[in-house]
Amino acid sequence: MLSQSEENYLKAIFSIELSNAKTVSTTLIAKNLSTKASSVTDMIKKLADKNLVNYEKYKGVKLTSEGKEIALNIVRSHRIWEVFLVDKLNYNWDEVHDLAEQLEHIKSTTLIDKLDKLLGFPKHDPHGDPIPDKNGKIEHHKDIMLSSISIGETCVILGIKDSSTEFLQFLDKHTLQINSKITILDKFDFDNSMTVQFTNGNPLILSEKVSSNIFVNKI
Repeated sequence: MLSQSEENYLKAIFSIELSNAKTVSTTLIAKNLSTKASSVTDMIKKLADKNLVNYEKYKGVKLTSEGKEIALNIVRSHRIWEVFLVDKLNYNWDEVHDLAEQLEHIKSTTLIDKLDKLLGFPKHDPHGDPIPDKNGKIEHHKDIMLSSISIGETCVILGIKDSSTEFLQFLDKHTLQINSKITILDKFDFDNSMTVQFTNGNPLILSEKVSSNIFVNKI
């Protein structure tokens, strides 16, 4: 049985791989987990001994098929718990990440399958991230950022890159949510900010920092 720390490492590596990083370095893992690179190296060696990752010095880390399966199950558990906390217990989407971090380590696939059924087999968590099914299949975003949308085009919010409490509260304040429709009214070369019109809202100026953290799909 794996420790919570080992599971967190597998999930972090999976997340970095999913972001299309060419190499999952110990530096990237350390940044993701807010820990020291030396601690990462020690853990990676342990995971490699358990055949959960492949690791070559200076070439980075890659999940084995077994490691990926475990990571997908943890991600599935985390995101289903987030849906449950928001849909059934009325938590806000900025409150659920830390709770789901604790709940994801409960060792019961039966419990997660029952939760999944109870929730109607959701495809995405409250932040728009895709939920793997029980066979490990996962749909990915096309990774189109709001910042790349041209003047006059309309898009719909699919997900959030920055899931920090501060950013989610900012979006809430301006009623920007998953599935909100946004039309780009203007863009400014000076600071790459943009003026947008969104569903049931007044025109709003968004900074590049905001627009580059929102996944969208053109419509």
